[in-house]
Amino acid sequence: MTRQSNSGEALSSHSLIPSATAASGADRIAAAFQEAKDEGRAALMPYMMAGYPDSETSRAVAEAYAESADLVELGVPFSDPLADGPTIHAAGTKALAGGATLETALEICRGISARVPVVFMVYSNMVLAHGGAEAFAEQALAVGAAGAIVPDLPQEEAEPVREAFAAVGLALVPLVAPTTPAERRARICAAAQGFVYVVSTVGTTGERDELPPELSDLVLATKADADVPVAVGFGIGTPDQVVQVGEIADGVIVGSRLVRAAGEAGGPDAAADAVGTFLRDSLAALAD
Repeated sequence: MTRQSNSGEALSSHSLIPSATAASGADRIAAAFQEAKDEGRAALMPYMMAGYPDSETSRAVAEAYAESADLVELGVPFSDPLADGPTIHAAGTKALAGGATLETALEICRGISARVPVVFMVYSNMVLAHGGAEAFAEQALAVGAAGAIVPDLPQEEAEPVREAFAAVGLALVPLVAPTTPAERRARICAAAQGFVYVVSTVGTTGERDELPPELSDLVLATKADADVPVAVGFGIGTPDQVVQVGEIADGVIVGSRLVRAAGEAGGPDAAADAVGTFLRDSLAALAD
């Protein structure tokens, strides 16, 4: 994941795209997936909750992600999440209690977005309550974000948000679930930007002992419908599971496992080491 500058200095390929003004969010996302594919593996996309367990630790986690991940999913703390399981819900609650806001997430994004594409995980209330989708898109663009996932925004109501994002070069990433009917999945994929987020199982986020056996069929069907990469999240908590998903999907999203590690570490340096070790182990496993 490194290249040489003209002076011979080693550079991450992500650093060659200094900001969202140099390329659209969708282009940056596509480049990250393509780079991983060129290396013979799926892209690795860790999730973190902005401001958890505290602002200093979350910045340290973000730095660790920027060093090892292909893309970063950055959660915006919200009081009433629908898709978050116990670990991420508790993280969001603690982040809010510690004073985390949308601005917290924007500042974390600003700190790493020149090195790695950042995609916000943000609920529609946060997108619409701060001046509307256009204002949110401008804020996200200003800190170098590549796009956003809005899990509670239905396809039927997504077009104005998608247009507002596209106007400034941000990707609105849709979700597909095991319960999504085939015709609806095709419509979602036809409008997808950046990548399609496949939810591996029915329910909320969280670590699971086993991945559902029907996941392969869902991923293959989604790939047939989509012109953008397909990434899988929910329930992936070990390097072995990362490999399992990486064998069928273009990208692997790991959330609760890393949020738990950050919360249990006991400090910024320990948290960065814990999540960095997991990411490096996962990348090594994907490359085998």
